[in-house]
Formats: sequence, structure tokens, C-alpha cells
Amino acid sequence: MNNETDIQLSGPFTVTDTAGQTRKIQAIRIFDEGYGIIDVYVDFASSITGEHLYKDTVLVGQVLARLRFLGYVGPDFGHGDLGLQDDKLIALEAPEEFNTFAASKGWKNLAEEFSDEDSSEFSENHEADFSAGNSQTDSASKIQLDALMRKFQA
Repeated sequence: MNNETDIQLSGPFTVTDTAGQTRKIQAIRIFDEGYGIIDVYVDFASSITGEHLYKDTVLVGQVLARLRFLGYVGPDFGHGDLGLQDDKLIALEAPEEFNTFAASKGWKNLAEEFSDEDSSEFSENHEADFSAGNSQTDSASKIQLDALMRKFQA
């Protein structure tokens, strides 16, 4: 876990898998920023190599119950990229509804940040294009475009 780029959502707790084996989880965490789809990392106290716990619906259900206890409201998660699984880590892919909860914990959605920059850049660039024409048609078009842009920015 990297304290500079991670947000810890939960500290240690214990779960039981489908086979009835007790598992100690060290933390549930996410990266502090991303592009809309959030991978949720579940860190285990001991090795889980070869056990495919990301498929264990009982265990994942208990992780989700912990997140819901902490304030998450929304659908269940799927497993994350299998390349992210580790000997003491499973990665779960959160649905879009998780973003609100994550943002309340300090997560920043970089997709929204770039989207805002792109729309203001579009507005500035095209405003200059419209001011170059002098006909009444150009003026009417500019007024209509301005109205549409205000509508979509609201």
C-alpha cells in the first residue's frame, strides 16, 4: 500500500470464504484518482496464491457488506483485471455508482476534470470563429450556439 496515492476505505477485519475458512483482510483501498472505473483492492494478511478468491461470492459478499456498512450504496462488484491479482491481493471492479462513495472519501475523477477543460477550450476557440463574421446569419447562429452551450453546461 502506498500512503501517498492510496485511499484506505477500511482497516483490518475478518471474513469467511465459501469453504468456511477464516481470512484476515488487512485493508480495502483504492487509488486516489482515476478515469471513472475504480479498481478496489482487498489486501489479505496471508498468501492467497492460486485460490481465486475474487470468484468466491461469499467472501466478496462480505467485502461488499463492509463497504456498505461504511456508506456505499449500489450494486455488487465484479472481479477486476486478473493481472492485478496478487499473492495477497484481489482486485474488484466497482460499478459507476461506486464513484460517489469514492469521491466522498477523497477520490478524484480525472475524466470529469478533462471533460471540463475540453468544453471550455471548445467554447473559447469557437467564440473567436463566430466573431470574425459580420452577417446577421452569423449572429443568429452564434446566439443559438451560445444558448445550446449554456443548456448543456447547466
